[in-house]
Amino acid sequence: MHMYEKPGVITDDLEKVVDDIINYLDKEINFATSLGLGKSILFINELYRRAKEDPTIKLKIMTALSLEIPSGKSALEKRLVGPLAERIFGGCPELTYMKDLRAGTMPPNIELWEFYSKAGSMLNLATQQRHHLSSNFTHVSRDAYDTQKTNVFGQMMACKEINGKMMYSMGSNTDINVTAKIFLNQGKTEGKKKVLIAEVNENLPFMYGDAVTTTDEWDVFLKGPQFNYRLFGPPKDAVMTKDHMIGLNISTLVRDGGTLQVGIGALGDAIVAGLDMRHSHNDLYNEVIKDAGIVERYGNLIEEFGGTGTFDVGLYGSSEMFVDAFMQLYKKGILKRKVYDNIAIQRLINEGKISHDNIPGNILELMHDYDGLHLRIRQKDFDTLVYFGILKDGLTFKDGFIYDGDKKYDADIHHKENLEALKQLLGKTLKNGQVILGGFFIGPEAFYNDLNTMSEEERAQFGMSGVEKVNQLYGDAELRTLQRKGGRFVNSAMMATLNGSMISDQLEDGRVVSGIGGQFNFVIMAHAIPDGKLLMALRATRGSGKKIKSSIVFSYGHCSVPKYWKDVVVTEYGIAHIRGLSEEQVCQEMIKIADSRFQPELIAQAKKAGRLDPKWELPAEYRNNYPEKVDNFIKKYQKQGYFQQFPFGTDITPEEVVLAGSLKGLVAYKTDKPVKTILKLLAEMLKPVPEKAAPYLKRMDLEKPANFGERFQQKTVIAALKLAKRI
Repeated sequence: MHMYEKPGVITDDLEKVVDDIINYLDKEINFATSLGLGKSILFINELYRRAKEDPTIKLKIMTALSLEIPSGKSALEKRLVGPLAERIFGGCPELTYMKDLRAGTMPPNIELWEFYSKAGSMLNLATQQRHHLSSNFTHVSRDAYDTQKTNVFGQMMACKEINGKMMYSMGSNTDINVTAKIFLNQGKTEGKKKVLIAEVNENLPFMYGDAVTTTDEWDVFLKGPQFNYRLFGPPKDAVMTKDHMIGLNISTLVRDGGTLQVGIGALGDAIVAGLDMRHSHNDLYNEVIKDAGIVERYGNLIEEFGGTGTFDVGLYGSSEMFVDAFMQLYKKGILKRKVYDNIAIQRLINEGKISHDNIPGNILELMHDYDGLHLRIRQKDFDTLVYFGILKDGLTFKDGFIYDGDKKYDADIHHKENLEALKQLLGKTLKNGQVILGGFFIGPEAFYNDLNTMSEEERAQFGMSGVEKVNQLYGDAELRTLQRKGGRFVNSAMMATLNGSMISDQLEDGRVVSGIGGQFNFVIMAHAIPDGKLLMALRATRGSGKKIKSSIVFSYGHCSVPKYWKDVVVTEYGIAHIRGLSEEQVCQEMIKIADSRFQPELIAQAKKAGRLDPKWELPAEYRNNYPEKVDNFIKKYQKQGYFQQFPFGTDITPEEVVLAGSLKGLVAYKTDKPVKTILKLLAEMLKPVPEKAAPYLKRMDLEKPANFGERFQQKTVIAALKLAKRI
């Protein structure tokens, strides 16, 4: 059943399409859309506007990661964030439902349901806590369709003319969309009212793999200049010294020729910075990890699971989120191990019998030996051989014969003479390999530009698919296990317990911080791959000043990953390899990587509960886990140009970086020492403006305050800069 007579309608009449949907579905709309970048924003906004104006329309929006343009709350924040947001996000349409949600003006006939949110962004919104969908990423499409009765699905789409035909790609988001369109189209065949909407944005990179789609799978393509708006491109997060230390530790556990998964944000950039140093400055890297004591403490782990050499074979990326960190790895010549969607080919590559640029003369025999080719070559075999470059381009197949122009070759390789003749048709290099398989992407504008300016052949190396393929082995386990050999699946946690349980998505009181996303899928996959490892990155402390707490705790009332799936935990203080250890051994290893300010209490709690032998003592080399030690170590190399705050550049100006850090530091200082903060500000009111403050005050438009309020803001900025020792 279709809303229109035929699918694939192309129009720019947004209001009519929304009218048609409302009428077709009798005003009850369960709308699902992509997470992050791939939302059909103009369609969503128009649908929301109509539901807001008409209370008889019932609208449920199901999605994740609803992106918001920052605006700032206080007057100072607005001065800092306003110009920055205009520069970075100007031209990006905002999601109206999010603005109303924040303002508390979303009408009761409209609900927002998310399965994943930016960490902490919905923590104090009771409606969003109640509407959170607790589903693994791989199950979201199923749950939204079966249980929440999705009847409209929307998606931003890319387009490109290829060989004279307009083609469409799901671009940034294949994650849940591959299965969502299957579910909804299947519903149509069962006579259910289902609608699929594509909003075509020509700025979106055209991605290949499973991202390519056909017009008959979608009811409407909204297409026109108004839909070619600027893509949401958030700037990079600053990488703290503790993040760099975590990244350095993790970089030693990654094996050349293996597979990597990382997430967005500072930790991802820190890991890539460590891998880049290892590859591009290997002599220095080995000095650094020796200087840090990593080799002395964890030499056995490094030898068994990782390495400290350059990436000669390179890495393959398998990550639900294709982040800018992978683009940086690609540019540095690290992300270069290609995999192929063929079991026989992948086995031969893994065993070193063939390579991307070496197709041996006995390749047909090898393909047969590895069950990848019939002795009597069929059309399907021929297509496979040509697709992967084993046979050269320009050949045709008919009735058991391969034709090279007018020359005819018998495809029955039972006979040696036929086999030898076919060797003249071999290609020179393998084709259609991929260096990464991702489910969705989002990144700074430069990331999109990198993808858009690539040749089609180069961009095709960056495969996109649904999370049912990316996040798990089920469905094609043998091939995916071969491709993802040496898998290092890096996830992050908010907290961890002494028994190795991880807390990543929810607080003890039941409030959801973010959502589980695909974390648990990757945890299971790390254990399922014979040489896979789960690396849980954990900042050893959270909070600041008097409110600082250990992220490693004795116990907690919630866990995202239970202790039975424990493997490796990495903090800025070291590596705890806890897979296969006893309860007591796990407890000991976790304490070793905890902040030393909290180790005595953790030890006392563990001994009182019988988790540790009463006679056990923490070895002396683990009793100096203090932030000052990490800061001093990293800053020593920062002076040489390494471990920078933004190792791969940023859209934020140097003045904005300093101002943001300084004002954040002042807020923390005020929370810790409110009286001293007031005294500092009062004292500053009586002092002249320092010359060194000029560029920062200019950026904040506070060079010449027009009134007392602006003068107080000026002095607050100066106090913050002084506290941060920037002036």
